[in-house]
Amino acid sequence: MKNTILLQIQVTSPEKAELLISDLADINFYAFEETESQVQAYIYEEDFDEELSRQALLPYNCSYTKHVIQSRNWNKTWEENFEPVIIEDFLVIRASFHKPLKGVQHDIIITPKMSFGTGHHATTYLMAKAMRDIDFKTKSVLDFGTGTGILAILAEKLGAKFVVAIDNDEWSIENAQENVINNTCKRVELRKAGSIPRDGVYDIILCNINLNIIQENADNILSVSQKNTTILLSGFLIGDVVTIENIFAKKGVIQTVKIQKDKWLLMGYKII
Repeated sequence: MKNTILLQIQVTSPEKAELLISDLADINFYAFEETESQVQAYIYEEDFDEELSRQALLPYNCSYTKHVIQSRNWNKTWEENFEPVIIEDFLVIRASFHKPLKGVQHDIIITPKMSFGTGHHATTYLMAKAMRDIDFKTKSVLDFGTGTGILAILAEKLGAKFVVAIDNDEWSIENAQENVINNTCKRVELRKAGSIPRDGVYDIILCNINLNIIQENADNILSVSQKNTTILLSGFLIGDVVTIENIFAKKGVIQTVKIQKDKWLLMGYKII
């Protein structure tokens, strides 16, 4: 097991936080959590170069504190802090030590570990909420940037025929596999990949990832779409709306939904 470095970085705006996250991702930081005033950035200790990190932070004039997370202590840490995520009467995302919630349609048990995908982020909430209004029955689904596998698991629970779930982080794939098993899913295939493979087409494409990766994979997203494919995109801020609209302002692609939570946005498209 690997130790992890946590940088707690003070930021002044969501826009600055998004740019900072993109720069840190380029130097091997692999997971991020955000609050109104802080970015928490995670990197394996063996990959951490403090001088390189300082240089990445320099343009943003940010202060930070550094912590070492011992791998053997991680489970205890998240168990002490992880509260269930409840999305109306539709979905609860909880740990195994939480009691089931009555009156909720779908129940997902997550052990987030080092992929840090507990469902608490606004974009996960937006994706799950939008998925409620989509017919998944007998549909093929691509979950690009699956993390802990929450959306892939939900897609199967909603009736998907099969789900291909992709992430570029090996630990995320291992963690997602554990969560898939714990939720007795049988139709989720996990793949380690940094981009969308063009080896099939899908009825529904889920991309809860960041703006840069959406931009880099826009052509791939469309290449694995077909007539009536539904595309849900999140992981970007309200200020990015024009960028997303320009990327997908193509003949045969129509916008179907746009919803907001805090300063985060989800946009949906359909191939006609």
